[in-house]
Amino acid sequence: MQGRLSAWLVKHGIIHRSLGFDYQGIETLQIKPEDWHSIAVILYVYGYNYLRSQCAYDVAPGGLLASVYHLTRIEYGVDQPEEVCIKVFASRRNPRIPSVFWVWKSVDFQERESYDMLGISYDNHPRLKRILMPESWIGWPLRKDYISPNFYEIQDAH
Repeated sequence: MQGRLSAWLVKHGIIHRSLGFDYQGIETLQIKPEDWHSIAVILYVYGYNYLRSQCAYDVAPGGLLASVYHLTRIEYGVDQPEEVCIKVFASRRNPRIPSVFWVWKSVDFQERESYDMLGISYDNHPRLKRILMPESWIGWPLRKDYISPNFYEIQDAH
Protein backbone atom coordinates (compact mmCIF):
# COMPACT_ATOMS: atom_id res chain seq x y z
CA MET A 1 0.00 0.00 0.00
CA GLN A 2 1.45 3.32 -1.10
CA GLY A 3 1.17 6.40 1.10
CA ARG A 4 0.89 10.06 0.25
CA LEU A 5 4.64 10.79 0.34
CA SER A 6 5.54 7.64 -1.59
CA ALA A 7 3.05 8.62 -4.32
CA TRP A 8 4.61 12.11 -4.47
CA LEU A 9 8.12 10.65 -4.73
CA VAL A 10 7.02 8.26 -7.52
CA LYS A 11 5.37 11.17 -9.38
CA HIS A 12 8.70 13.03 -9.29
CA GLY A 13 10.82 10.01 -10.27
CA ILE A 14 12.54 9.65 -6.89
CA ILE A 15 13.66 6.09 -6.24
CA HIS A 16 12.62 4.54 -2.93
CA ARG A 17 10.77 1.52 -1.57
CA SER A 18 7.54 1.75 0.41
CA LEU A 19 7.59 -0.41 3.55
CA GLY A 20 3.94 0.31 4.35
CA PHE A 21 2.74 1.86 7.59
CA ASP A 22 3.69 1.30 11.21
CA TYR A 23 1.22 0.60 14.05
CA GLN A 24 0.47 4.33 14.36
CA GLY A 25 -0.26 4.70 10.65
CA ILE A 26 3.05 6.46 9.90
CA GLU A 27 4.34 5.83 6.40
CA THR A 28 7.71 4.05 6.30
CA LEU A 29 10.09 4.29 3.34
CA GLN A 30 13.40 2.64 2.52
CA ILE A 31 16.05 4.79 0.86
CA LYS A 32 19.37 3.51 -0.52
CA PRO A 33 22.44 4.95 1.26
CA GLU A 34 23.78 6.51 -1.95
CA ASP A 35 20.46 8.36 -2.48
CA TRP A 36 19.84 9.38 1.13
CA HIS A 37 21.47 12.82 1.26
CA SER A 38 19.81 14.17 -1.89
CA ILE A 39 16.42 12.74 -0.86
CA ALA A 40 16.85 14.26 2.62
CA VAL A 41 17.31 17.69 1.02
CA ILE A 42 14.21 17.11 -1.13
CA LEU A 43 12.18 16.10 1.95
CA TYR A 44 13.33 19.21 3.81
CA VAL A 45 12.33 21.45 0.90
CA TYR A 46 9.02 19.55 0.64
CA GLY A 47 8.31 20.59 4.23
CA TYR A 48 9.76 17.93 6.53
CA ASN A 49 11.51 20.59 8.57
CA TYR A 50 11.75 18.75 11.89
CA LEU A 51 13.79 15.63 12.64
CA ARG A 52 12.05 14.07 15.65
CA SER A 53 14.62 11.35 16.15
CA GLN A 54 17.29 9.21 14.58
CA CYS A 55 18.27 5.79 15.86
CA ALA A 56 19.93 2.67 14.53
CA TYR A 57 19.63 -1.07 15.05
CA ASP A 58 21.20 -4.35 14.06
CA VAL A 59 18.72 -6.16 11.82
CA ALA A 60 20.13 -9.66 12.48
CA PRO A 61 23.43 -11.23 13.53
CA GLY A 62 25.72 -10.99 10.52
CA GLY A 63 23.07 -9.05 8.59
CA LEU A 64 22.42 -5.43 7.73
CA LEU A 65 22.49 -2.40 10.02
CA ALA A 66 19.67 0.13 9.82
CA SER A 67 19.61 3.88 10.44
CA VAL A 68 16.09 5.18 11.09
CA TYR A 69 14.90 8.77 10.80
CA HIS A 70 11.53 10.08 12.05
CA LEU A 71 10.64 13.29 10.21
CA THR A 72 7.75 15.67 10.80
CA ARG A 73 6.22 18.28 8.53
CA ILE A 74 5.32 21.16 10.85
CA GLU A 75 3.10 23.86 9.38
CA TYR A 76 1.43 26.83 11.03
CA GLY A 77 -2.22 26.16 11.82
CA VAL A 78 -2.02 22.38 11.31
CA ASP A 79 -3.11 20.39 14.36
CA GLN A 80 -1.98 16.99 13.10
CA PRO A 81 1.49 17.27 11.49
CA GLU A 82 2.42 14.81 8.76
CA GLU A 83 5.09 12.28 9.77
CA VAL A 84 7.27 9.82 7.90
CA CYS A 85 9.79 7.18 8.93
CA ILE A 86 12.85 6.67 6.70
CA LYS A 87 15.01 3.54 6.93
CA VAL A 88 18.46 3.41 5.38
CA PHE A 89 20.14 -0.01 5.45
CA ALA A 90 23.91 -0.45 5.32
CA SER A 91 26.25 -3.38 4.92
CA ARG A 92 27.70 -4.69 8.17
CA ARG A 93 31.15 -5.05 6.60
CA ASN A 94 31.46 -1.35 5.70
CA PRO A 95 28.45 0.52 7.10
CA ARG A 96 28.50 3.98 5.54
CA ILE A 97 25.56 6.36 5.28
CA PRO A 98 25.67 10.05 4.38
CA SER A 99 25.15 12.29 7.39
CA VAL A 100 22.15 14.61 7.27
CA PHE A 101 23.69 16.98 9.82
CA TRP A 102 23.76 19.80 7.27
CA VAL A 103 20.02 19.31 6.63
CA TRP A 104 18.81 18.79 10.23
CA LYS A 105 21.43 19.88 12.78
CA SER A 106 19.48 18.12 15.56
CA VAL A 107 20.81 14.79 14.25
CA ASP A 108 24.31 15.60 15.59
CA PHE A 109 24.41 13.57 18.83
CA GLN A 110 22.00 10.94 17.48
CA GLU A 111 24.24 9.97 14.56
CA ARG A 112 27.21 9.98 16.94
CA GLU A 113 25.40 7.57 19.26
CA SER A 114 24.56 5.26 16.33
CA TYR A 115 28.23 5.35 15.33
CA ASP A 116 29.36 4.66 18.89
CA MET A 117 27.00 1.75 19.52
CA LEU A 118 26.80 0.10 16.07
CA GLY A 119 29.77 1.41 14.07
CA ILE A 120 27.79 3.10 11.29
CA SER A 121 29.99 5.79 9.72
CA TYR A 122 28.05 8.91 8.79
CA ASP A 123 29.96 10.51 5.93
CA ASN A 124 30.50 14.29 6.23
CA HIS A 125 29.42 14.43 9.86
CA PRO A 126 31.52 17.27 11.38
CA ARG A 127 32.29 15.55 14.72
CA LEU A 128 31.84 11.81 14.24
CA LYS A 129 33.46 10.29 17.31
CA ARG A 130 32.38 8.23 20.29
CA ILE A 131 29.87 9.90 22.58
CA LEU A 132 29.01 7.24 25.21
CA MET A 133 31.94 4.84 25.23
CA PRO A 134 35.56 5.84 25.90
CA GLU A 135 37.64 6.49 22.76
CA SER A 136 39.74 3.43 23.64
CA TRP A 137 36.72 1.08 23.51
CA ILE A 138 37.03 -1.75 21.02
CA GLY A 139 33.98 -2.82 19.04
CA TRP A 140 30.34 -1.84 18.72
CA PRO A 141 28.32 -2.84 21.83
CA LEU A 142 24.81 -2.96 20.29
CA ARG A 143 25.69 -5.29 17.44
CA LYS A 144 24.06 -8.66 17.97
CA ASP A 145 27.35 -10.46 17.33
CA TYR A 146 29.35 -8.27 19.74
CA ILE A 147 31.47 -10.00 22.37
CA SER A 148 32.65 -7.78 25.20
CA PRO A 149 36.43 -7.56 25.67
CA ASN A 150 35.75 -8.64 29.28
CA PHE A 151 33.67 -11.68 28.24
CA TYR A 152 36.50 -14.19 28.59
CA GLU A 153 37.63 -12.72 31.93
CA ILE A 154 34.10 -13.10 33.28
CA GLN A 155 33.87 -16.70 31.96
CA ASP A 156 37.18 -17.62 33.58
CA ALA A 157 36.02 -16.23 36.93
CA HIS A 158 33.08 -18.68 37.02
